[in-house]
Amino acid sequence: MRSAAYEAPVWHVTRPTRPSRMAGVSMAGFRDRGRSPGGHRAIPHPGVTLAVEFGAAPLIVNAPGRQLRGSVVVGLGFGPGELRVRGEYFEAVQIRLSPLVARAVLGVSPADLNGAVVALDDLWGREASRIREQLSEVPSWEGRFALTDALLARRHETGASVDPEVAWAWRRVISSRGLVRVDGLADEVGWSRKRLWSRFRSQIGLPPKRAAKLVRFDHAVHRLAAGDGAARVAAESGYADQSHLHRDVVAFTGVTPATVAGEPWLAIDDFAWPSR
Repeated sequence: MRSAAYEAPVWHVTRPTRPSRMAGVSMAGFRDRGRSPGGHRAIPHPGVTLAVEFGAAPLIVNAPGRQLRGSVVVGLGFGPGELRVRGEYFEAVQIRLSPLVARAVLGVSPADLNGAVVALDDLWGREASRIREQLSEVPSWEGRFALTDALLARRHETGASVDPEVAWAWRRVISSRGLVRVDGLADEVGWSRKRLWSRFRSQIGLPPKRAAKLVRFDHAVHRLAAGDGAARVAAESGYADQSHLHRDVVAFTGVTPATVAGEPWLAIDDFAWPSR
């Protein structure tokens, strides 16, 4: 597995040029360059984030009311409140997990995370310490990616799967960029609305309407980061008007569309997560 590197203003970012052996898993390597003392705002996206830190200095995550150091898991959509990440020359493999595979890989449902940030040790116990030690002993990023991918695959093989109907509904939300009529999903899979909403929430981590809103936001905010104007993004991304887009961006990030467009996390997404 070869890797490619990118020098962002605050991080050195490396990614594998071959995809994971599992669908729904993507990885990138981050090395802090000592230029983020105040931290950077993490931007919600439609996946569960897993950061396995192995450097000489810690990855630090500031969440509402708490601070975590080291390897973390962040639930789907990040939940309420601002999440900021900083480091002291940390190194980490960051993994984005589709909610379709997150339950099997993590050992808990995304719904159990409830959008919160938790220490990886709390979910994996000693295995979290072992993978950190193993990553620190591997000299190359391609070796680290291979090691991480093998671990994720082993956990996935023995983990719980998502109902086919729930997986189909999630893929419909993703493929429509959040614009699918969620009230019609139950009819399309042949379930009652109550059953689909309950299974979707328990297995994906969000109810269908909230999931669609997150996916739509993700598409829109990346267009803003690419330089598209807010009015055009609103009109072409399914928002009623520019004010509607503004409200969604503020609700998910705490800042305006003009501000969020310049966030470092979005600036490196097209390189770090080309399959996004």
